[in-house]
Amino acid sequence: MSETLAPQAASFPPVEPPADFDGLAPLPHLGVIRVAGEDAVSFLQGQLTNDFALLKPGEARLAAFLSAKGRMQASFIGLVPAAGEVLLVCSRDILETVRKRLSMFVLRAKAKLTDASAEIALYGVAGASVARLAGRDLPAWSRQDVGAAWMVGLPPAAGQARALWLAPVAEAAPAVPALPEGLWAWGEVASGVATLTVPVVEAFVPQMLNYESVGGINFKKGCYPGQEVVARSQFRGTLKRRAYLVHADAPLAVGAEVFHSADAEQPCGLVVQAAAAPRGGFDAIVSMQTSAAAGGTLHAGAADGPVLSLRALPYALLEDI
Repeated sequence: MSETLAPQAASFPPVEPPADFDGLAPLPHLGVIRVAGEDAVSFLQGQLTNDFALLKPGEARLAAFLSAKGRMQASFIGLVPAAGEVLLVCSRDILETVRKRLSMFVLRAKAKLTDASAEIALYGVAGASVARLAGRDLPAWSRQDVGAAWMVGLPPAAGQARALWLAPVAEAAPAVPALPEGLWAWGEVASGVATLTVPVVEAFVPQMLNYESVGGINFKKGCYPGQEVVARSQFRGTLKRRAYLVHADAPLAVGAEVFHSADAEQPCGLVVQAAAAPRGGFDAIVSMQTSAAAGGTLHAGAADGPVLSLRALPYALLEDI
């Protein structure tokens, strides 16, 4: 297959939202790393792909922690609730490993990393409940303080608003309708913004998950591990893989290989995140060779595995902006 860039065609059918995508869901699959100390921000500035030094009170950040080879070891949603404190939300299954690995780089910096998951409640808010709780629309990566809680706007799912709600565990959960966790998991996939989990650790350069197009990379900030690889991928045209949304009739496993009909022997990508679709079947984010989107058929797990149908991404890629 040719390795030329296949655009994210608007002709792909869109992901359709369910009518009941509104309410609050607990997020037990996520946890929180607290980075505390007067050097907390400057320490993270030298470790993550995004700029925390310029973070304003009304903002949050999507960021990745990379290996020296530019491969993603973690993805975070970060905010600074107070001076000398940063909260990093990530998948629980990688939290402790990443906390220990980041702690190795603290050295003389005045910063301490702890697992704050037991101290901070995490909920996902969807649909009209976002504006009701925030008192306004909440654009992606914006922040709104609501009493003792912090709300972070997330990229929408099929046009429907989403937000992250963080609060001390002693705070009561907001009084909005309950949202099934399965629907929230689907919304994470439909947003097209992947959260890194164990099966795909170190599988991707950030651009392979479109992080440059969804606010996860700052190309003007100072050095961090893997920065040269990220910059080379962006500016020298070496990137050959992108993230895509797909639909299948059968369940899809994170880490499963994706095959193209033109090559039954070599996989062209991986399933990054998957969830049951509210209208039937399963939706997923896959990272794969850009040429695989140009034609032919895609299959999960094996060359004769379930067929994957491409869906339109809800955002433009950086080359298209």
